[in-house]
Amino acid sequence: MVQEIKRVTLTMKEASEYLGVSYWLVTQLVKRKQIPCSKVGGKVLFRKEALDYYLTNQEQNSII
Repeated sequence: MVQEIKRVTLTMKEASEYLGVSYWLVTQLVKRKQIPCSKVGGKVLFRKEALDYYLTNQEQNSII
């Protein structure tokens, strides 16, 4: 029995769609090291959980 592998990461395009921002903005945040990501080979990957945590922190910092 072959078990299906479930992806746990998002690409740059998927991350921009998930966050509701432009691809360009995500690339700028990655370059400035302002968003959690992993660089694997030539790809930049994002864990959905890390993006959720990032958004939570951004929200909390906006009201302090």
